[in-house]
Amino acid sequence: MTGTLPRTVRRRTAAVPTSDGARLHANAEGSEQAPVTVVLAHGWTLSQAAWDDVAALLAGPVADGALRLVRYDQRGHGRSTWPDPPPGTPVSIDRLGEDLADVLDRLVPTGPVVLGGHSMGGMTIMCLAAARPELFGDRVRGVALVSTSAGDLASDPRSAGGRMARIRPGVLTAALAGAALVERLRGLVPPEHPRHRTMVRDLLYGADATDEMVLEGARIMHASTVRSFVEFLPALGDHDKRAQLDALTRVPVEVFVGDSDKLTPERHSARLAEALPGARLHRVERTGHMLPQERPRLVADGLLRLVAAAGGRDLA
Repeated sequence: MTGTLPRTVRRRTAAVPTSDGARLHANAEGSEQAPVTVVLAHGWTLSQAAWDDVAALLAGPVADGALRLVRYDQRGHGRSTWPDPPPGTPVSIDRLGEDLADVLDRLVPTGPVVLGGHSMGGMTIMCLAAARPELFGDRVRGVALVSTSAGDLASDPRSAGGRMARIRPGVLTAALAGAALVERLRGLVPPEHPRHRTMVRDLLYGADATDEMVLEGARIMHASTVRSFVEFLPALGDHDKRAQLDALTRVPVEVFVGDSDKLTPERHSARLAEALPGARLHRVERTGHMLPQERPRLVADGLLRLVAAAGGRDLA
């Protein structure tokens, strides 16, 4: 037999329990003896699949044993469940920070960690840093913040976030009460429908995004539920960690933002870079909110730089 046999990459699927009864669906790839583990948190109405393109670019280092990769679905997203409290119990991004701590405790109990967060996933990391600052500089050795914000999302009435923040609570309550009907109506305009794809492209993508990217993103979001949209929307507006970023100053930080981002416009990333003087800011032209899809190589290279800084091999 000639040629090189493919390496066998260890894969583990886990259900991570939380203190309030949710179960987080997580996947870990690579050796537990890898020098650094990368943990990725996704955004609102998405799932860990939103990181697929970045994960594919990290597959080589994972197979080589240079890093371990952990991805998980946020509560109420993807295959993760909701907690025991009944529908209508307020959720918060702070709670997502606690969930991330649970993922670390269960799946990465020892060794250096690099965290990557897209949109709400970046906010999740900020909440972890505010609640558990002792982790940063010790366990957590680097952070990538992608298309995200430390707060004040609703103040600009021209932004998509500002417009969504003006949705009246009664409308959200009605949508949640009629979730089954709303889901049926959504089924009439599937991701493959031109109108659906046009809406998603206009809101979330930049000029260089391909039709394939937009369709895949639309499918990921369409798999989300009305409940995840409704219950997390107020939490995004309430999120504010602008005065609680001190722990992030202890580690290397890479900040990424598309110049066409309508959900978390580039001013939010600029403010993060100002608050974190050692951070490296990447403003990406012709790119929207779905930066891990639109520019996966840029994000993967940033993560690999952080892995090297955390004690791993220089792979970037």
